[in-house]
Amino acid sequence: MPIQSRLDDIAGLLARAEFFKGASERSKKALSQICIPKKLKKRQTLFMEGDKGVCFYLCGAGNIQVFKMDPNGKEIVLKVIQPGEIFAEVILFENDVYPASAVAISDSLVYIISKHEFSCLLETAQFRDDFIRALMRKQRYLVEQIHTLSAYNVEDRFLRFIIEQYGVKPEYAISMSKKDIAAAIGATPEAFSRALLSLSKAGVIAWKGKALRIRASRA
Repeated sequence: MPIQSRLDDIAGLLARAEFFKGASERSKKALSQICIPKKLKKRQTLFMEGDKGVCFYLCGAGNIQVFKMDPNGKEIVLKVIQPGEIFAEVILFENDVYPASAVAISDSLVYIISKHEFSCLLETAQFRDDFIRALMRKQRYLVEQIHTLSAYNVEDRFLRFIIEQYGVKPEYAISMSKKDIAAAIGATPEAFSRALLSLSKAGVIAWKGKALRIRASRA
């Protein structure tokens, strides 16, 4: 891909990214110039908990699942990363090892951002201020996610997730597995299966294969 075309693609992604909402065009352009693309196949591991972290990432396409393993070897999903989201940025400020693991749950594209090169950008006052504001917005997002888990049942969390992930459409082509969706909304596979059955019996959804339809009044 020509360099200018790649930069335009990244600039467009950053322009739509909630994390960089309000950032100056200069800051977004500076960031796009240090991004290196990396394609991932479904189920390909990006990094493992405990690996040395010399870079963090911007999701360009697909979905990345961030998870930890509990003492019993059970996988605990922390977040499903969507296009336009920055992740693993914790290595900028804390330990230089990844505190969780990341795996692609669909064919994906991520952009690698070097910790060293990003630190150089932070020496610029405007870029540093833009990034601090972005971190504050992400903090508010995490607080909202905690509220969602406590205030909504599994059925509602599923419907909200589909709209956030795919937008409002008459029909959805679901690329994620049901197991991954359950993990993304903080539900066990068993609880998620019961929720789908309830929604199906109520006529709210119709899900066959990868095709999902949601009744307009609920979507």
